[in-house]
Amino acid sequence: MDRIETLLAAMTLDEKIGQLTMMSSNLAVTGPVLPGDVTEGIRAGRIGSLFNHWGPERVRETQRLAVEETRLKIPLFFAFDVIHGHRTIFPIPLAEAALFSPELWERTAREAAMEAAEDGLDLVFSPMLDIARDPRWGRISEGPGEDPWLGSRIAEAKVHGYQTADLAAPDAVAACAKHYLAYGAALAGRDYNSADVSDHAIREVYLPPFAAALAAGAATVMPAFNDVAGVPMTANARLLRGTLLGELGFDGAVISDYNAIMELLPHGVAGDAVEAAALALKAGVDMDMMSGAYAAGLPKALERGLVTQDEIDDAVRRVLRLKQRLGLFDDPYRRVVAVPDAFHAAERRRLAREVAAKSIVLLTNKGVLPLATSAKRIAVIGPLADARSEMLGSWAGAGRWEEAVTILEGVKAALPQAEIAYVPGTEIETGGDAGIAAAVQAARGADVVLLCVGEAAIMSGEAASRARPELPGRQRNLAEAVLDLGVPVVTLLTSGRPLMLPWLFERAAAVAATWFLGHEAGHAVADVLTGAVNPSGRLPVTWPRDVGQVPIYFGERNTGRPTDPDQHYTSKYIDIPATPQFAFGHGLSYSRFALSDLRLSAPMLRPGETLTVEVTVTNTGAVAGEETVLLFIHDPVASVARPLLELKGMAKAALAPGRKQVLSLALAAEALAFPGLDLKPVLEAGEIEILVGTRAERSELLSAMIRVEV
Repeated sequence: MDRIETLLAAMTLDEKIGQLTMMSSNLAVTGPVLPGDVTEGIRAGRIGSLFNHWGPERVRETQRLAVEETRLKIPLFFAFDVIHGHRTIFPIPLAEAALFSPELWERTAREAAMEAAEDGLDLVFSPMLDIARDPRWGRISEGPGEDPWLGSRIAEAKVHGYQTADLAAPDAVAACAKHYLAYGAALAGRDYNSADVSDHAIREVYLPPFAAALAAGAATVMPAFNDVAGVPMTANARLLRGTLLGELGFDGAVISDYNAIMELLPHGVAGDAVEAAALALKAGVDMDMMSGAYAAGLPKALERGLVTQDEIDDAVRRVLRLKQRLGLFDDPYRRVVAVPDAFHAAERRRLAREVAAKSIVLLTNKGVLPLATSAKRIAVIGPLADARSEMLGSWAGAGRWEEAVTILEGVKAALPQAEIAYVPGTEIETGGDAGIAAAVQAARGADVVLLCVGEAAIMSGEAASRARPELPGRQRNLAEAVLDLGVPVVTLLTSGRPLMLPWLFERAAAVAATWFLGHEAGHAVADVLTGAVNPSGRLPVTWPRDVGQVPIYFGERNTGRPTDPDQHYTSKYIDIPATPQFAFGHGLSYSRFALSDLRLSAPMLRPGETLTVEVTVTNTGAVAGEETVLLFIHDPVASVARPLLELKGMAKAALAPGRKQVLSLALAAEALAFPGLDLKPVLEAGEIEILVGTRAERSELLSAMIRVEV
C-alpha cells in the first residue's frame, strides 16, 4: 500500500474533512473575513491548507505545527493570489496579454514562482483564464482578453512558467486555472452575476483556455462564483465532473473559490450547509475554501446518505496526491528560503521594466511621439502622474506599493535636461475643479503636456464593475481644459480596462494605454515616450466607442442582414457606427510596416496535415521596430455558422529600417475543426479563407483560399 492509501486508511472522518478544508491567514483579505482559530485548527487536523500566509519564518513555524504536532503529521500547503507577480509586480494580465509573446508570459510566471517559493508558497491562484468581452466587468483586468486562442497560449505559458517540468522542484509552484467556467460572461458586466451562455459558446469561447491549461499540466482548477444557465459552477456536476474530470481527464485537485460552497444557499440551490456540501462534493469540488461547509455539513451529509465515504475519500486522495506532487511529504520545508537572492531581485526589476514598456499600446499618434529632444518645457498633469500606490493595480500580491516608480519620476529620470512642471489638477474619483486652473497655467507655456488620467487601482479587479467605463471624477473637465489650450497633449491612460473616450481620441495629439504596469511603470512609460523603446503592444481586446456596443469582439458571426451603414435594415446602430474605436490587435509603432506576398504551401489540406503560411514583413519606417502578425481563418459555409474571423496563429518580426523578413506560420488541419451540431469537434470539407494582418480589420488583411478534403 502506498503512502497515500496508508494515510487514508489511518484517517478519521474529521481528519479527512480537514484535508478538504482551506483556511485563510490574516496577511491579506480576499473576501469577507470569516472567524476561526487557524492555529488550533491545524493542530487538531481540521485544516489541510492555508492561503494568504507567506514569509519564510512564518511558513516554517506554521508548517511545524502540522508535521510535528498533529497525529498523522500531514504537511500543509500554502497558497496565495500571485496574479501578476509576488514581490516584484509585473503589468496586470490584460496588459501582459498585449505582449503577444509566449516567451515573456512564461518568463514573468517563472520569476513570480521563484519569488513565491522563496516566501514558502506552494500554490498560486493563477492563471486567470476567463475570456471577457465586456469592459464593464472589473475582472477583465486579470485575464487574457477576448480571444480563446490567445487565452490558450497564455494558459500554456503561465502553467509552464509556474510549475516547470518538475512540480516538486523547490522553485516550482502549483498553478490553479481559474475561474472555471464562463465567469467573464457575467450578465451586464456585473461581477458574480449569472452567465447565460450556449453550449456552443462554452465549447468555442470559454472552455479552450482551460483545456490548454490542463494539457500543459495545471495541477489545480478553481470553479467560478457564477452560475451557468441557473446551475452555480460550484455545484455544476455536468461541467465539473462531466466535462472537466471526465471528458478532459483532469486528475488534479479542484479548489472552491472563497466561501463559494456556502454561497450555494443564496444562489438558491441548497437549503443548508449539509445540502451545499453534498452538492459541491458530488459535483467534483475537492477543497472548501473558507466557507466551513465541508466541516459543518459533510458528516451529516454522510449520515443522510447524500454523499458516500468513497466520494469523500476520492477528494482526500486528490488533495494528498497534490501534496505528494509538490514534494511536501519528502520535505515539507522545501520552498522556504530565509534570504532572498538580491541579484535575481534586480534582474526581475529589469524584466518588469522591459515587459511593462512592451505592454504599452500606442492607440493614437499625430506625430508628437516620440518626444522631440527640443522639448524643453514639459507639463505633467493629472491625478495618475505621481500616484505611487496606483501603479501596481489590483491583486498586487506581496508587492510593496512604496517601491513603485511613478510616471512623474520616470519622466524626470529620462529627461533630466527638461523643465518639468507637475500639477495634479484634480483627484482620481473624488474632489472638484479647484486645481484645474493651476494645471492649465502650468500647461499653457509647455512644449508638450503629458496628461496622466484614468482609474484608481481599486476600480479594476474583483467587485469593481463599472456601468460607465469612462474617466471617473472630474478628470474629463481637467482634460478638456488642457486640450482647449492648443498645446500638444499626450494622454497616458492608466486603467484595467478599455475606457470609452471618443472625444479624447479625437482631440489629443497622442493616446497610450498604459494600463497598470507594476513596479516599473514610470520608467516603462518614459522609455516609450522618449523612443528608447519603440512601442510594440497590441490590443488583446476590442476597444468600444461606447458602452452601448458592449459586448463587442472581433469573433462575432454574420447575420442574415450583415452590417451595412448604407442600408437601413441591417445589423447596426442608428446613432453611432457599429465599428469599434480600435480593433483587436491595434497598436501603433514609431516604425511603419508593410505586409506582402502571402503564400500558402499547398492549395489543399487534409486531416493530419499542416499548412505553412508565409508572409513578407518590411519595415518601411526610419527606426527599428517590432511588428506582430496575426493569422486568421474564416469558414464561409459550415454546418454551424462560423465567426467572421478566428485567430489561429501569431508571429513577430523585429526589423531595422528598410529590412524585410519572411514570417512562417503553421496551421494544422485540426485547428480548423469546430464544435458541430452535436458539440463534438468536426472538420468539414470545403473552402477556408486564410487571412493575415496586424489587426482584426478585414479590409486590411491579406487573404487566400484553401480547400479542406476529409
